[in-house]
Amino acid sequence: MKEGIHPEYREVLFVDLSNGFKFVTRSCVSAKETAEHEGKTYPLFKLDTSSESHPFYTGTQKSVDNMGGRVEKFRNRFGKSAAK
Repeated sequence: MKEGIHPEYREVLFVDLSNGFKFVTRSCVSAKETAEHEGKTYPLFKLDTSSESHPFYTGTQKSVDNMGGRVEKFRNRFGKSAAK
């Protein structure tokens, strides 16, 4: 590999700000802050959403079809007029 053209690939601590979930993985992301985790100091990157807080992964995601029959109400009300 050529010297000086590749980003720094290292272990980074990611913190989910919505629930405090932390995990360490390797990344090239730039980080200005550092934090200690399990006795080691890592570059820190703050996340708004991770797999621990995203509705799809937590099972709290709502489907449009399951929101009280709203789709069916719309189809019943406007479906006939669109067919003309």
